[in-house]
Amino acid sequence: MLTAEVALYPQKTSSASSIITDSINSLNRNDLKVEVGSISTRLQGTEEEVWDGLKTLFAQAKDKSEVSMVVTVSNSAV
Repeated sequence: MLTAEVALYPQKTSSASSIITDSINSLNRNDLKVEVGSISTRLQGTEEEVWDGLKTLFAQAKDKSEVSMVVTVSNSAV
C-alpha cells in the first residue's frame, strides 16, 4: 500500500482551478482512494495504482498548461 500527497501548480494560465479539477477527475477511482483537500490531494492504493494515478494527473495537466507537481510518497499507513 502506498500513499501520495500531491499538489498541482498550473503556470501561465488563468484557469488553474479547472485544470486541477479536470486532472483529479481524470483518475480512475475504481480502486484508487482519492481524497481532495484544499491545497493537496491524497492518493492511496497499491504501488501500481498510485504511480499510475500520479502519471495520469501530470499528463492531464501538462496538456493544458505548464505545470509543476509536488509529491510526497509514503509506504506507511498514514
